[in-house]
Amino acid sequence: MVYEFDGTKYEKLRDMQAARRTKYLDLVRGGMNFTQAAHAVGVSKRTGKVWRNGRTRSTGRNERPLVDWYRGGMDKPKRTDARYLCMDERIAIADMRRAGSGVRAIARALGRAPSTISRELRRNADDIGGWYGPHRAQQKATHRLKRPKPRKIMPGTRLWDEIKAGLDKHWSPEQISGRLRRGHPDNESMNACHETIYQAIYVQGKGELRLQLKHAMRRGHVARRHRGDGQSRRPRFREPMVMISDRPAEVADRAVPGHWEGDLICGTGNRSAIGTLVERTTRFTILLHLPDGHDAEHVQDAIISKMRTLPALLRNSLTWDQGSELALHARVSAAPGMQVYFCDPHSPWQRGTNENTNGLLRQYFPKGTDLSGYTEEYLDAVAMEPDDRPRKTLDYMKPSEKILELIDDTATSTSTDTINTNCQQRCCDDH
Repeated sequence: MVYEFDGTKYEKLRDMQAARRTKYLDLVRGGMNFTQAAHAVGVSKRTGKVWRNGRTRSTGRNERPLVDWYRGGMDKPKRTDARYLCMDERIAIADMRRAGSGVRAIARALGRAPSTISRELRRNADDIGGWYGPHRAQQKATHRLKRPKPRKIMPGTRLWDEIKAGLDKHWSPEQISGRLRRGHPDNESMNACHETIYQAIYVQGKGELRLQLKHAMRRGHVARRHRGDGQSRRPRFREPMVMISDRPAEVADRAVPGHWEGDLICGTGNRSAIGTLVERTTRFTILLHLPDGHDAEHVQDAIISKMRTLPALLRNSLTWDQGSELALHARVSAAPGMQVYFCDPHSPWQRGTNENTNGLLRQYFPKGTDLSGYTEEYLDAVAMEPDDRPRKTLDYMKPSEKILELIDDTATSTSTDTINTNCQQRCCDDH
């Protein structure tokens, strides 16, 4: 009897079955999913699973896998980073596990985290019996490290055409990924997560294809931009910043006057700007005249000029965002004698009083206008209007009235403390 498979005739059944398993393994390694590969060689999905994982018998006698689809990286030893488990550590894990040691005991003995040992035992254990063998584990881990891996999305493939069609409709990679998963639920070769699609766009796009992808992407980017979190970014300025988390508690509860919040109101194309300073306790507002630009030099000069006109008790601190206009914050701290604190990145609510005031001032300085034409006298006149407006938060007192009241109270308290100190000193001298 002659057996035929894939155009080749075999005299023995076992030879034909071996050829079928070899073809199945080649298809799986080529990227085809298990179901498609099984159907391609004429067997069921369950048979393919038995080939890969072996068979568990009720008698307790398990059959080994007939195809070793993990093999490939074992013959190519790789030098890995010290953070990865090595062969000696895997042998120690197997020996200690066989002796009955727990995960945490093994971790302590090897100087590793318990999660590392737990993950190793879970990922690299034998698929049939569930026991942990060090050589098999090394084989699996080495195969996972194999680089470079073949790309799933390549120009000219059906998957690429589907993705390109979605981009032409201005779909996001996440929408394309979700649609592919919905349209091809059982076809792994036609599924790709959004991160894989981003990689294909930004890494594989070259030449004319790169320009086409640029026009297809919503934001028109041809290079991926790093989105690191605010805590891990490089220092914003040359001089170290004092963050808002280090600000005294008395600033937050608004009990003491003299703590300010600041920002810029920008005009058309950010070519002109007006500085705004708001006192937290009284909501008293000061506008900074910046006719020659709003770079760090001009902004620090304007702040120092305005702050020097105020009494010392109203120059305690200034809270600003991390805009480049305050790069010279060390000079601002030194000249008027007020500490500068910086908000966290992308956290405008940490200057809520100032943000609210800027919204009110847009009534006088609409967006899209040139702000460099206003005189300093006009800015002072505009600032007087919100300062002369009753505020519910101040029990309907005006900011101009409230700040004078606080100045008088602070001055009286200071005078009383001075008198009491002098009296105590005089009593001590008499005795």
